[in-house]
Amino acid sequence: MTQNPTKIDPADLPEAIARYLAGRAAKDVSAAATAFAPHATVTDDGQTYEGAEAIKGWLGQTDTEFTYTTTLTGAERDAADRYTVHQHLEGDFPGGKVDLRCRFALTHGLISELNIAP
Repeated sequence: MTQNPTKIDPADLPEAIARYLAGRAAKDVSAAATAFAPHATVTDDGQTYEGAEAIKGWLGQTDTEFTYTTTLTGAERDAADRYTVHQHLEGDFPGGKVDLRCRFALTHGLISELNIAP
């Protein structure tokens, strides 16, 4: 049986997700990277990054490729250890504006999967 998502206050997100979001906002690759499990996967813009080194590379690339601002617009708990964060980005990337859904899965308190899509 599928559980319906429950809206939550972003302040109530698990520590690993909050650490990732804070690291991203500060463009601090090291801080954001510590939120991931060693064998985590990230899927962003059609590409999948697997493992700590690939994820660090992705974090560094996305922090320097474009200039942008991020506004957290909502958060949901989808199931046990599964969360969705909604963000609005504006910047100098193609299109200039986008609303993203960041879907997180946690394992032992760390991010094991992150899927980012409009």
